[in-house]
Amino acid sequence: MGRHNFRIREVAMQAGLSEATVDRVLHKRGNVRASTEREVYQAIADLERQQAQLRLSGRTFLVDLVMQTPERFSTAVRSALEAELPSLRPAAIRARFHFRETTPVADVVATLDRLSGMRSQGVILKAPAVPEVAAAASRLVRAGIPVVTLVTDIPDSERLAYVGMDNRAAGATAAYLLTQWLRAEPGNVLVTLSSTFFRGEEEREMGFRATMRRLQPHRRLVDVAESGGLDETQHDLVLAALTDDPSIRAVYSIGGGNLATVAAFDALNRPCSVFIGHDLDHHNTRLLRDGRLSAVLHHDLRQDMRRACQIIMQAHHALPGPILSWPSNIHVITPYNVPGRPVI
Repeated sequence: MGRHNFRIREVAMQAGLSEATVDRVLHKRGNVRASTEREVYQAIADLERQQAQLRLSGRTFLVDLVMQTPERFSTAVRSALEAELPSLRPAAIRARFHFRETTPVADVVATLDRLSGMRSQGVILKAPAVPEVAAAASRLVRAGIPVVTLVTDIPDSERLAYVGMDNRAAGATAAYLLTQWLRAEPGNVLVTLSSTFFRGEEEREMGFRATMRRLQPHRRLVDVAESGGLDETQHDLVLAALTDDPSIRAVYSIGGGNLATVAAFDALNRPCSVFIGHDLDHHNTRLLRDGRLSAVLHHDLRQDMRRACQIIMQAHHALPGPILSWPSNIHVITPYNVPGRPVI
């Protein structure tokens, strides 16, 4: 236990011990049980947490969410943040949203650069991992505005932390599930990405390909990319891929647009034996309940948003503890365990 600023009387009151006992522990005078020492140090830790909460009282943090993503995901993020705001009290988070489904890199950079003059106290960022965006994020950090990347990382920037699932592990999980369900059934696999510039999607694809090579190296993987995850572009790209390769029987959807993918299979009256996607947004929830998706790899967005906000508060010394990146749990959601599904 390091140095602290609490009086012995405060620690003793918190621990429920005498001041003499606390004095012996803190000054290492001996004649104290190990369990008593633990009680004293726990009391100090408790006081430190409570002191942090007192510092939070009445403080408001202005946080900007900058995201290039389809509307279905930005809606899920907004809902998750708003649901978590009460858990962050007594601090108050005011959020400004800068959401675009598609936008040139220059516009993302311009948005980030404007935030320095808009009194932003933190940025939660989902954007392509390109040098221009990384440089803009780094400028914000050097200006004292913490940046947290969400669901897709930009490791070459000076961002404080990444919040989201381990995307390489998610891709490997998708390959494992797909091969278990396909077994010896013949057919190739369609792999769809919204953009190769999102680091998270790239990592999912790498994890998927590596695991497929190990488990079922004979299967051909057919790529469809650069749809932006938007249904209107996804449909035509998938339709063309299915027309070119009549043996496609399974899909791993890394970047979304799953309504359009299902519609393309239906347009050709083609079966899809296994279909694995990401994120429990309103489109995927509907497809799961209709039995059109085999599984969705989901992470708790509420937990992610809470963690992102806590990191920003840590950066402003309003919460104690080291700033760390750690992966969100990967949940496998099937048509039989969709959250909110009524029990029959």
